[in-house]
Amino acid sequence: MAEQDLRALVTGASSGIGAAFARALRARGERLVLVARRADRLEALVRELGGEGQATAIALDLAARDGGARLEEELSRRGLSVDLLVNNAGVGDTGRLHEEPLDRLLGMVDLNARAMLELTRRFLPGMIQRRRGRIINVISTSAFQPIPFFAVYAASKSFGLSFTEALSNELKGTGVQIQALCPGLTATEFQQVAHTENVPFNKTASMTPEQVVNVSLRGLDRGQLLVIPGLSNRLVAFVQRFVPRALVRHVSGELFRPAKN
Repeated sequence: MAEQDLRALVTGASSGIGAAFARALRARGERLVLVARRADRLEALVRELGGEGQATAIALDLAARDGGARLEEELSRRGLSVDLLVNNAGVGDTGRLHEEPLDRLLGMVDLNARAMLELTRRFLPGMIQRRRGRIINVISTSAFQPIPFFAVYAASKSFGLSFTEALSNELKGTGVQIQALCPGLTATEFQQVAHTENVPFNKTASMTPEQVVNVSLRGLDRGQLLVIPGLSNRLVAFVQRFVPRALVRHVSGELFRPAKN
């Protein structure tokens, strides 16, 4: 039997944390499959990383209902198997729920929660069969509390955290490792897309995508399930366990309250 072409699959790879994962994993010797909607950016990143022999670009929208199936079919057609899955694709939006376009809210859930679940389910059986594999679910510190004006994003990330923690127990003894990566504010295009440029949270300390990825991969090497980059983010996540939920909701809501026009 021919040796399988095992790859690291990174979603949302065209910018930010996804692109940083691609560069860091390639530096570790991983061969890559990069997935995002923006084909031009993916192709430029493939060239940067050494060309088609080292990285493959697949442009598609994972929020689409057939996105996961199309990705799996394309990998099968190319004879590629997923050895490391980085579920990084995600989107947010800031505002009052009743004023938000419904299709944008549903698309957020589709990309942040359903796509993570679907890709994990599609590629996990092969990992278990090979008795090796790694999954990094890029979540957020938003997963640790409800956030008024950022409600759907935070709720979708809470799903991801609960899903990852539960799955970690199911995977014991399988040879497959899973990580919940929960970064705080990170200097990416996310703020512009999510319209958080002018909320108070955007004025708190941020990390670079490269810093976030370095912490994640160190945690992966150590077998850590929950990885929260940044001391201040870890302190906040710890302290709020002991704070009344009403106070947590109030503070988080004030941090994400949209500026008045």
